[in-house]
Amino acid sequence: MAERTRPGGDTDVVVPKTRAERETKRPPLYKVLLHNDHYTTQEFVDYVLMTVFNHDPESAHRIMLHVHMHGVGVAGIYPYEIAETKARKTLDLAREAEYPLLVTIEPE
Repeated sequence: MAERTRPGGDTDVVVPKTRAERETKRPPLYKVLLHNDHYTTQEFVDYVLMTVFNHDPESAHRIMLHVHMHGVGVAGIYPYEIAETKARKTLDLAREAEYPLLVTIEPE
């Protein structure tokens, strides 16, 4: 340890400051929401849920029916960048198939 001399001749011990341990936080999560419309087919929504969001056929169909009955449903919950990528891929597929499917992202 370093020693410093005081004006009166005494020595003072300097204790080095240590860095506080940084705790890694989980990133905030965002919901990818699918919105119901009268033009996008149920089969297409099932397809998107299975290919983009990696749901099995049963859960994809269950989510699609929820969207159909309630107007909106959660396709998945992800960190922001992943949610944004999945929403963009879904919109691209919908536009390519000429469907007006609406996909939004909101914080969980």
